[in-house]
Amino acid sequence: MTTPYILVAEDEDALATLLQYNLTKDGYEVVVAQDGEEALMLIDERAPDMVLLDWMLPKVSGIEVCRRIRSKTESRNLPIIMLTARGEESDRVRGLDTGADDYVTKPFSMTELTARVRAVLRRIRPALAEDSVKRGDLVIDRVAHRVKRAGRDVHLGPTEFRLLDHLMQHPGRVFSREQLLDAVWGSDVYIEARTVDVHVGRLRKALNAGEEADPIRTVRSAGYSLDLEG
Repeated sequence: MTTPYILVAEDEDALATLLQYNLTKDGYEVVVAQDGEEALMLIDERAPDMVLLDWMLPKVSGIEVCRRIRSKTESRNLPIIMLTARGEESDRVRGLDTGADDYVTKPFSMTELTARVRAVLRRIRPALAEDSVKRGDLVIDRVAHRVKRAGRDVHLGPTEFRLLDHLMQHPGRVFSREQLLDAVWGSDVYIEARTVDVHVGRLRKALNAGEEADPIRTVRSAGYSLDLEG
């Protein structure tokens, strides 16, 4: 199963460390940004599955980071939980009006926060909370490590399985080769970008063995996407 990737934007070192430790222990991949500017840069480099966003960030405030995330097409649906010491109702409403999906007031318990994270991911990114995902005539079962298309078994290698899993989480979204390398192989592994083409070719061959329409779209000079509209 693909590990959900969470960006924590928090300038208080002790809290950032605590969040990173607890979320990593819960099975998430976690990266910390110390200020709003760094958070926006990291989101541009690699889209997270969720952002935990402190209201009072240096350089660019949390509320402004939230506004900018929502103003861009590619990050418009990114789940955001605001973290803040502001407990007044008017501030809470302002955070939600700016586009936050949930709001946690400091001090909070880690149990409460991780429960909120799971709830928001389940609601907004259900693919990250499910063992089996269906898109069009494609079904991927992460527990059994099996894929079916139009009822027939599709035999995939581990890399092609992870590649399809990632594309199925974000149908219609175009990923560059570099983004796919980071998501499927990991950012700490050096692999030629063209390797992605080889694995996409193998994935296509397996998916289209029954003469169905090719669900993987090549976008010239941009990358690949899962396009089930055909």
